[in-house]
Amino acid sequence: MTDTTTGFTLVRTLPATPEQIWSAWTNPDEAAQWFHPEGLSTPRDSVSMDVRVGGHYTYTMVNEADGAEYVTGGVYREVAPFERLVFTWDDPGSDPQGSPLISVTLTPTEGGTELTLELRGAQGAKGDDGIYDGWDSALDVLEGHLRPS
Repeated sequence: MTDTTTGFTLVRTLPATPEQIWSAWTNPDEAAQWFHPEGLSTPRDSVSMDVRVGGHYTYTMVNEADGAEYVTGGVYREVAPFERLVFTWDDPGSDPQGSPLISVTLTPTEGGTELTLELRGAQGAKGDDGIYDGWDSALDVLEGHLRPS
């Protein structure tokens, strides 16, 4: 069972509709453009998403400086289009019962959408140069992806 006592929450107001943000989280072509912190990339051919309850996803982040690869995957637990997406987040093939759990909630606001990312089952804090800072940076990349050009 996922440890719900550890984790963190990130909140962002993004310049996009819930539908646009949902697509960024669930369309492999879009996910490849932002599903990584700054300084990493996600090759499109590494992204696989079966966005339904019980469906699996995988992607590989590549460190642009040294070529190191970080393969990640999980199982979708809740899929409520344009509102909420819940999934495990770990190494592909890990037991999803003990994997960290990520919940993404989208709330329309004036001029955009509030995105709340809640991660439970892993330690993280601002300045950790790890999980917290990685997700915080990935949300920066997402915001850039969504910003009108």
